[in-house]
Amino acid sequence: MALVKICGITNAEDALAAVEAGADLLGFNFYLKSPRYISPSEARRIAGALPESVGRVGVFVNETEPGAIARAVSEAGVGAAQLHGDETPEFCAELVGISVIKALRVGRGFGVEQASRYKTDAVLLDTYAEDAWGGTGRTFDWSVARRAREVVPKLFLAGGLTPENVAEAVRAVRPFAVDVCSGVETSPGRKSFRLMRGFVEAVREAEQDLTG
Repeated sequence: MALVKICGITNAEDALAAVEAGADLLGFNFYLKSPRYISPSEARRIAGALPESVGRVGVFVNETEPGAIARAVSEAGVGAAQLHGDETPEFCAELVGISVIKALRVGRGFGVEQASRYKTDAVLLDTYAEDAWGGTGRTFDWSVARRAREVVPKLFLAGGLTPENVAEAVRAVRPFAVDVCSGVETSPGRKSFRLMRGFVEAVREAEQDLTG
């Protein structure tokens, strides 16, 4: 069954609504330039209201010090670090004792072999955009993700997913997890319960189609 990760959570109300909608994982953005940025301490406060069964992920972009990531992960009380910048396989390997999801942006020139170079716990594929690190609202060729699934331990699929297209994406790729941000928002950092619920229901229906 594909897990559902709702990223860009900025407040407790949206976090609890995401859980009620059926999300398995929540993402907190620790990138200062993001419109969805919150501090690790604020993420800890929000996470404190959540059931233990819900996973928490901290999102980082081009943080240069592994120690800074480790401190933020500890302060926020999240269970994994999602690296959404230009982090190298070598940099990721320095994050000992931390579950790492490496995000790669799919655009012209992207090859599946790039994903295979990362020995992280999971790889997330998102759409390339020159002016943004995630949250683009645009899809990419899912056949690339389908091929990448064969060379990584766990594949997270992101990039322009919405309640309207996520079922098709799940059936086409069969990812370990799907990741949504702008596709369930009314504005950057503000989630819609209706859209989140519709997204989760679409994923579950697609899974039922696949399993019979």
